[in-house]
Amino acid sequence: MGAKVTAVSGNPTYSFSKPNRESVTLLAGLGVEGDVHAGEKVKHRFRMRQNPDQPNLRQVHLIHEELFEELAADGFAVAPGELGENITTRGVALLGLPTGTLLRIGGSAVVEITGLRNPCRQIDGFRAGLMKKLVGRDADGAVAHKAGVMSVVLQGGEIRPGDAIEVVLPDGPHRPLKTV
Repeated sequence: MGAKVTAVSGNPTYSFSKPNRESVTLLAGLGVEGDVHAGEKVKHRFRMRQNPDQPNLRQVHLIHEELFEELAADGFAVAPGELGENITTRGVALLGLPTGTLLRIGGSAVVEITGLRNPCRQIDGFRAGLMKKLVGRDADGAVAHKAGVMSVVLQGGEIRPGDAIEVVLPDGPHRPLKTV
């Protein structure tokens, strides 16, 4: 089975979770049409208070569906869109991709991975104790973020559940993902 989209979500207002949709439209340089986080400049409320003129490197949030299975094994029921992601994937090791990886999604959309999602304390408001499952330590003791990746839209297009995802790695040397 190849890499694919399993759910798409968007919300025009600030809220932690995003309702699932039949489809979303990605707009080049902006993000998900009609989503509160779409725009050329940063739309994350905390980051806007710091510097509203910084570029929006968090236009589209992607999470791998396999994370929900891992969380369920630890007693946390989480469904697509509930952690605020726009695109839920299956079959793509999102967290292991290098910065600058392109994802070709569906018929025409292309996003570029900019970094890891830095989870916020709202996660524990959603499910008490969940933050510890999404931010931990790897085998070497380094901080490990599991709450998905952020991206910018290079080429727009409509995306639906079931759409194929093609991973295009950047030319080397590869730079590991950092939080954005």
